[in-house]
Amino acid sequence: MKLYSINTGYFKLDGGAMFGVVPKSIWNKLNPADDNNMCNWALRCLLIEDGDKLILIDNGMGDKQDAKFFSHYYLHGNDTLDKSLAAQGFVKEDITDVILTHLHFDHCGGSIERVGGQLVPAFKNARYWSNALHWKWATVPNAREKASFLKENILPIQESGQLHFIDIPIPGDSLISTAATSISSNISVISVNGHTNAMMLPKIQYGERTLVFMADLLPSVAHIPLPYVMGYDMFPLTTLNEKQAFFEEAIAQQYTLFFEHDPSVECCNLMLTEKGVRKNETFQLKEWL
Repeated sequence: MKLYSINTGYFKLDGGAMFGVVPKSIWNKLNPADDNNMCNWALRCLLIEDGDKLILIDNGMGDKQDAKFFSHYYLHGNDTLDKSLAAQGFVKEDITDVILTHLHFDHCGGSIERVGGQLVPAFKNARYWSNALHWKWATVPNAREKASFLKENILPIQESGQLHFIDIPIPGDSLISTAATSISSNISVISVNGHTNAMMLPKIQYGERTLVFMADLLPSVAHIPLPYVMGYDMFPLTTLNEKQAFFEEAIAQQYTLFFEHDPSVECCNLMLTEKGVRKNETFQLKEWL
């Protein structure tokens, strides 16, 4: 197995929205805001070469939206999905599987592209993986999340016939639950429900070690303290409790965390301190391999 960090660019989001109830006097030291109160965030994906499979986890924002859309999110930087794949010797046609942690536009926007005025899958040879619970949640969205679930990113996946579902447990007593996948024996998914319903955190078994793709349970290193929960989360108290349950498991099992949105840190591990769980070592993925 080989793992690659795939950067698809950077974007900006309101700092207050990203840090919820945490005061700006605190979070601004962690990710300084510009004059418009916007903080810089990565659109980082993970590519897994596992036998004859090439598996991409999330795919960024894409580039098919109009100028008005991008004026809200300030997509910037020299990195793109195509450039980052090419740097590792791959093209989109090589991808066999795309795991979508959830269907917010900054995680799945690269799934679909415009070709001759038509919306078509960007990965024409791939199976796209979601789960039935989240798919229903995203395709019949509530008013609060509707702006994040863009039909042009989602419905063409199903129309193409390339959509597949991972079987995850129906939410019950367990705050976090792990489900096996048919994608690879080395990949399972942790299901969480605080940020959005039935978000999946891929858990990759890499030899004797485990790497967890954190998606939006922990967007960045700065979000590790328990109260640091995004204003975007649908169920903040659920997120807080899920974080606590995940931390117990991650420390006990010595997981390494991979961050999708941290602007500079790709990975870290955790330690328990007098103030609670905190980052231990931070490092780039290539340093861990």
